Amino acid sequence: MIDVDKPFYEKNKQSFDLRGDQNVIYLDYASTAPISDEALHVFVQASKQAFANSNSLHDEGDLARTILEACRKQLAELIGGYPSGIYFTGGGSESNVLAIEMLLKNSPKHKNHIVASAMEHSSIYNYLKSLEHTGYEITFLLPDKHGKLHVDTIRSSLINRTALVSIQHANSEIGCIQNVKEIGHLLHDKSVYFHSDCVQSFGKIPIEAELWKADAISLSSHKVYGPKGVGSLYLNSRVNWQPVIPGGTHENGVRAGTVNVPGIAAFVAAAKTQCTVMQEENIRLESLKHAFFAKLEAYREHVHIINKDIENQLPTIIGLIVRGIEGQYMLLESNRRGVAISTGTACQIGMQTPSKALLSTGLTKDEALQYIRISTGKQTNAADLDAMAEIIGKAIKERYSERTESLHE
Repeated sequence: MIDVDKPFYEKNKQSFDLRGDQNVIYLDYASTAPISDEALHVFVQASKQAFANSNSLHDEGDLARTILEACRKQLAELIGGYPSGIYFTGGGSESNVLAIEMLLKNSPKHKNHIVASAMEHSSIYNYLKSLEHTGYEITFLLPDKHGKLHVDTIRSSLINRTALVSIQHANSEIGCIQNVKEIGHLLHDKSVYFHSDCVQSFGKIPIEAELWKADAISLSSHKVYGPKGVGSLYLNSRVNWQPVIPGGTHENGVRAGTVNVPGIAAFVAAAKTQCTVMQEENIRLESLKHAFFAKLEAYREHVHIINKDIENQLPTIIGLIVRGIEGQYMLLESNRRGVAISTGTACQIGMQTPSKALLSTGLTKDEALQYIRISTGKQTNAADLDAMAEIIGKAIKERYSERTESLHE
């Protein structure tokens, strides 16, 4: 029986206050970002005032529909697209899968070849692997050691049966940025559909859907300080797309289910704010990153910084290999000291095998298992990264001390 005498928070206070008064340093923004106060306010207000089904014909439905269409227009402006190409979804992973399904459904029947990078998000990689059992031929392209996928590599992979190429804009594990404009123009000239997963790049670097000649782009809310469970798929509005499941009434038939208007309103509000401060924030985070690198110079024999001096990197992602120390150990040691980091993408949590994306860049299995990802955001300051540098230094000294003692025994 549910006890309705106490508010939910009071009944579950211990779970909400696991750390008590301890201040947590959060350095895992690439996994997810905390919802902003603005997005939370918009979500609450929209939940109270625009709760109706946006397809309903009464006045309440009209209010929800008006807000929904305003959000569609605003999001389109943020990514250089048209409102008619915006379809709201339940998140980035759904957008990725839905994009592939839509593009394949609208491809000629004889085209059964798909090209993707070996660094794609697991939602894409796993879905493409499943398509191999249905008659599709999948080519996973290996990037160079910096994670860059060169256009000539993509060009040479195309055959007359290639229906689709899916290349992420920015990688969530090592932060490398692909030249999607050049890729998009190549594929447009070859009449091959192009999808780009922009979940990690949105709000951090400019997205220009129409300029790239992209056919589909995936976005997610919680990466830009919006609520979880909301995302968007952009489809080139010049194409008359046929829905995967016919007969749907929401989002022009592209996606079924009552539209989450409050979540969408909060998503777009957060995205607009993030895109407005994007350039200024990038300069700030880039400066913090280089100051952090300077702190790590004291441990340069033990720490390898991924893509330290490479251009076209997200300023928010710092990939490190702490030699001789497993990434999971560094994660737990950091957590014990009140700092949240990652050993890779959150979608791989609990996996003991090294990341496919890291291995595709030429790292050995041992190196990939020693990898940690530090990802920054709007609440990150210099003191946070100083604390992380100190944790790394202590871990190295402790490990070095253990080995020295074992040699003397």
